[in-house]
Amino acid sequence: MADFVLKVNGADMHVSAPPDESLLFVLRDRLNLTGTKYGCGEGQCGACTVLLDGQPARSCITPASGATGANITTIEGLEQNGQLSPVQQAFLEEGAFQCGYCTSGMVLSATALLRKTPHPTEEQIVAHMDGNICRCGTYPRIIDAVKRASQSPTKAGGQ
Repeated sequence: MADFVLKVNGADMHVSAPPDESLLFVLRDRLNLTGTKYGCGEGQCGACTVLLDGQPARSCITPASGATGANITTIEGLEQNGQLSPVQQAFLEEGAFQCGYCTSGMVLSATALLRKTPHPTEEQIVAHMDGNICRCGTYPRIIDAVKRASQSPTKAGGQ
């Protein structure tokens, strides 16, 4: 076991875990942040996506010890003062989920996109979201949600 500090959703979290344990399992099992989901375990489906210094990262293949020093944002860290982020709100308004399993990864990937490209084209949305798999096939609503969030007056990526 190794002791290290992770900065998660703006707070320093002290963790004791094997150095090679994935960030996903540290978040879920040691820090009780269960919004990040285990999907494929190979970094291919996107269900486990978190933001590391604002960039999407697959937490299932990221060693937790390798994330020290980075600002880690999970789905739980997007809402502020009881308010959903513009991306979360847009996903809700567009019904951009069915079972909801992929939603946290989708929302975090969309958040990263909108921070980098505040008003993406549909082609940019599709290209950026490629690799986040929705088993229910709600892709048209996901695209609509990202478009809606890009039109938010609070600028979706500003969170």
